[in-house]
Amino acid sequence: MVMVGSKESGNEATWSNFETSEAKDGGGLTMINGKAREEKTVNGFHKITDEDEFDPSDPPPFKIAEIRAAIPKHCWVKDPLRSLSYVIRDILVVFGLAAAAVRFDNWVVWPFYWIVQGTMFWALFVLGHDCGHGSFSDNPKLNSVVGHLLHSFILVPYHGWRISHRTHHQNHGHVENDESWVPLSEKLYKTLRVSTKFLRFKVPFPLFAYPFYLWSRTPGKKGSHFNPNSNLFLPGERRYVLTSTVCWCVMIALLLCASIVLGPVQLLKIYGVPYLVFVMWLDIVTYLHHHGHEQKLPWYRGKEWSYLRGGLTTVDRDYGWFNNIHHDIGTHVIHHLFPQIPHYHLIEATEAAKPVLGKYYREPKKSGPFPLHLFRYLVRSIKQDHFVSDIGDVVFYQTDPKLSGFSPSKMD
Repeated sequence: MVMVGSKESGNEATWSNFETSEAKDGGGLTMINGKAREEKTVNGFHKITDEDEFDPSDPPPFKIAEIRAAIPKHCWVKDPLRSLSYVIRDILVVFGLAAAAVRFDNWVVWPFYWIVQGTMFWALFVLGHDCGHGSFSDNPKLNSVVGHLLHSFILVPYHGWRISHRTHHQNHGHVENDESWVPLSEKLYKTLRVSTKFLRFKVPFPLFAYPFYLWSRTPGKKGSHFNPNSNLFLPGERRYVLTSTVCWCVMIALLLCASIVLGPVQLLKIYGVPYLVFVMWLDIVTYLHHHGHEQKLPWYRGKEWSYLRGGLTTVDRDYGWFNNIHHDIGTHVIHHLFPQIPHYHLIEATEAAKPVLGKYYREPKKSGPFPLHLFRYLVRSIKQDHFVSDIGDVVFYQTDPKLSGFSPSKMD
């Protein structure tokens, strides 16, 4: 499929998903590689299709209840002992790695430690994320205690993030109401400073966005995950947010004490660098859940949006050896539609749902031991997916051609 940006908004999308040779036919057909395909317009985008091609922006012919019915009943069962076993496993690995690194304390070991330990911090985050969804157990107190311990350790305000992440799931795929890596409208995009665009759309800067997002969200959205009075939260949720902010402050105090005992350089090596690796994992994985597919996927507004249509724009990813380490978080479509399902049932639930989802499920590209292929999708998407049109209820990312060739010297 080739998509050409509309000039309605004064900008042109400059991507092409496949190398094609085109020749216009007077009957509304386009010749692509010798095959005639019908040209269809959606919200100002010319989308070349044929009768065999799938259009992801079309409403699905099934309902969410049909997907739910296809998933085996045992996939919905939460086993708190099994969930806790993953927590114990990951904590033992984290402290074992730290002890080993301190014991050997040489520059052959440290780089390996930073990568592995940062990955384990990310695994802890995913387990805390399950607590926030209630897929960890049916016991809210257990979920809250475990979630606070895991997330506070990696400097995430548990309830603050849990609530905003709930908003993300309830509004996934909605241009204005979504909460995670939300597309910028063209109008908002044009108001951004050049320096902001540079930091947001030039790798590696977006890979370190998460701490800043926690403090001040994204452009166009106000509030902080640490402030109980933020518009992110309802009045009845403020005491929960305050509790999590206090826990976060306690962890900061413990780190300051550790820096006095161990020294700031040693603390940076043991905790600081792995924390940055964790942030990179989080930003890469969450971005690729909703961006970077080979085929441009729609975003919705107004009556065109529904919980199901938004969830179906989510993308599964294969992370090779890391699938088990980070608790199959790449199996994300079914998780988005049914976040109550424990992570250890997601693969089975996905396999059961595939016959219902049909072409609306996009099989992830198989990875080798290390998912290096995903960096190509990540870089391409960040380079091309800049904003969406201000008009229309079904929209696709467009590219700002002026953004290419940016350099720090051009920042305002």
